[in-house]
Amino acid sequence: MDRISVFNEYVRRKGLKNTNQRMVILETFLGSKSHYSTEDLYMKLRKEYPKIGYATVHRTLKLFAECGIAIELNFGDGQTRFEPLIADQHHDHLVCTSCGLIVEFTETRIERLQEQIASQYNFKIERHRHELYGLCSDCAKKQG
Repeated sequence: MDRISVFNEYVRRKGLKNTNQRMVILETFLGSKSHYSTEDLYMKLRKEYPKIGYATVHRTLKLFAECGIAIELNFGDGQTRFEPLIADQHHDHLVCTSCGLIVEFTETRIERLQEQIASQYNFKIERHRHELYGLCSDCAKKQG
């Protein structure tokens, strides 16, 4: 089932209305590779859809996470971000502690090593998050 159908079914089961505003938020969210905070997505949407409120964006992002089409991420800066969740598509993150840049990456050697370690300890991995924090090249240059 595609993510739009998953969301529509979830909203129906919860007895909520699936409004045009929620669909605009969903399409914008799914159409981007950004790690949106509520503020980020609200600012992007309000240019074209000035009637969509901040609270609506926030509540809708929470619904996305509840129904499993998004994941909430916290990179230690006090701001929750949301990222579309795509089944069988895993990646990790590099996070700049100065400017907040987030870079997604996939590294098969890390994935294999995790599986080897889990096997060594007779452990079945269900999910994981791998985040590396440091300075992007621009911020590293600025700091000398």
